[in-house]
Amino acid sequence: MSITHPTGTSSIESVIDELRSRKPEVAERLCREHLQSSPTSIEHLRFLGHALMQQRRFGEAESEFRNALGLAPDFAPLMEDLGSALAQQRKFDDAISQFEQAVAHDAGLINAHKKLGQSLAALGRGDEADDAFRIFFDKNPDVGAVAIGADHMRAGRMETAIDSAQQALKDNPENVDAMRFLASIYLKQKEKLGNAEALLQRATELAPDFAGAWVDLGRVNVERANRMAAIEAFGKATELEPRNGFAWEQLATVTAGAGYPEKAAEAFRRAIEVGPDIPGFHMGYGHVMKTLGDQAESLRAYREAVRLKPSFGEVYWSMANLKVFKFEDEEIDVMEEQLENTELKKDTEVHFRFALGKAYEDREDYDKAWNYYHSGNQLKRPLVSYDPAENSLQQEQIRAHFTPEFLAENSSHGYPDEGPIFIVGLGRSGSTLIEQILASHSQVEGTEELSVLPRLTDSMARYRRDDQRFPKILDTMRAIDWRALGLEYLGGAKRYRVTDKPIFTDKLPNNFPFIGLLHLILPNAKIINARRHPLDTLLGNYKQLFGRGQTLTYDIFELADYYREYCLTMDHWNDVLPGKVLDVHYEETVTDLEGQVARILDHCDLPFEDQCLRFYETKRAVKTASAEQVRQPIFTGGMGKWRKYEKHLDEWKNELGEIIDGLPKIVKNAGL
Repeated sequence: MSITHPTGTSSIESVIDELRSRKPEVAERLCREHLQSSPTSIEHLRFLGHALMQQRRFGEAESEFRNALGLAPDFAPLMEDLGSALAQQRKFDDAISQFEQAVAHDAGLINAHKKLGQSLAALGRGDEADDAFRIFFDKNPDVGAVAIGADHMRAGRMETAIDSAQQALKDNPENVDAMRFLASIYLKQKEKLGNAEALLQRATELAPDFAGAWVDLGRVNVERANRMAAIEAFGKATELEPRNGFAWEQLATVTAGAGYPEKAAEAFRRAIEVGPDIPGFHMGYGHVMKTLGDQAESLRAYREAVRLKPSFGEVYWSMANLKVFKFEDEEIDVMEEQLENTELKKDTEVHFRFALGKAYEDREDYDKAWNYYHSGNQLKRPLVSYDPAENSLQQEQIRAHFTPEFLAENSSHGYPDEGPIFIVGLGRSGSTLIEQILASHSQVEGTEELSVLPRLTDSMARYRRDDQRFPKILDTMRAIDWRALGLEYLGGAKRYRVTDKPIFTDKLPNNFPFIGLLHLILPNAKIINARRHPLDTLLGNYKQLFGRGQTLTYDIFELADYYREYCLTMDHWNDVLPGKVLDVHYEETVTDLEGQVARILDHCDLPFEDQCLRFYETKRAVKTASAEQVRQPIFTGGMGKWRKYEKHLDEWKNELGEIIDGLPKIVKNAGL
């Protein structure tokens, strides 16, 4: 059904409204309808060009601007418009001619000077570009001040850049560009994020259609772990600029992290619609579809990403990380060819080596698989920061501090909530299986690996002047503080919850050093320690390229040392808090599922439910490397897999021999 208006004036007002609302398709239709009866309407021809520009149909826009200029050859704004359409098509010589004509006819066209400078710079005509930019800055001092600050930032003079932005705001307190620029510096430095948020909030209040400020506000909120606020900000940016693929991608990423994978998938589809040739959009979509359990669609997205960018090593590792997927011969050939590229970035090479390790493991060529895994770890270790001596010292301090006397003195003060179930241990020890079993219970919500507890311990000492840190800082706690910390944890965890079920899981493995703290702040919380044969655990970690964190896994000796410290700390908790932690061995779970499910539910004070035995039927988002495996019935093929690599594991066998000797028989003999 067509939309008609009684006069050209009312029609053009409607077109402008639609363009401002970022509805270029509607604006195009209105213009074309009016031009059917008034083909010489310069305004409608011009705004038809703008509607086409918003849709990135630059060639068609160029044609409409030329038609309008044929009717009004001296109309300078049309010359600027035509120059913009030409520049978008990288026809910079022609664009420069149009911009020069535009400013010659009307020197007051401020943005035409900027566009002229950009086009000249694109052709390497630096001196002429500087002259054009200088005129632009002189005519627009607010923008000029920000541009000067940006030059300082690019040169690494961050303090000078900050001073420039602050001076711009003193000169004009409503300079929204300066607000955004100053916030961007704080965001880049990951400092004064509260100030950055306040600046961007003010900028969006003064200029509610400033899409760039909304995007940056979303990024700041991501850094501050305010996921819902970030979703709102990115959502506003996509409303203002529906064809902003970056905004859609950011919205998708934070929505996925907040536990809404279906909405994230739709946002990634919108990003891909806008930028079908951007490999990262397809990779992100593949990650979300993996979380949703749609392996076929995930794989299709990953393969599209590597089709667009064959050197995209991260995507090849993402395919390998599907676990139940096997590479085609051609894909292996491509990865090995990429390793011949002497200009390949180290991080990209790491991804290819881990992916090739998985490829050759699937072909049962374990020596070649080990060589790729081992060389990948050796390349990765210098790229991460981890201090094994510092870790050992921290573990020793925790064990020394949480004595029976300290625990007894501070007990009974925490918040008596029955909700949390903590699943701790080391990665690749079966924690996702335990979580999936629990999440299959009608009273339990499975969340993810929450970072709430580590942030809580970090925040305790943030504003102290005496430099006291966890656990020593606990000596200053009052009775009321333990309860407050329990409530603070629950408040932080609530951000990640999407149901009203009374119980929820937190399966961050690295929470094991905080079990004593958990006992004091949340005395009724349940704790499960996921265990597996040490050599399977260490091998699983050594073969896993983690997206973030877990920097302890990329060196054979450091990994073994970490495992020893973990065992010492868990032994300590079992001594000072007997019965607090339930050890669940992976090998016992897969060989006696019903018995172990009963143990787990009994420890958590939950009634037995048959659905927990059919955990693989439970539909939920799973973000860990074991996502595909826990969607299948129990199988024992993963037990004792270390034996395939045994001749490469002498260091671990020697370092952990005493721990291995003390294992239950079914664990020790797994894989025989």
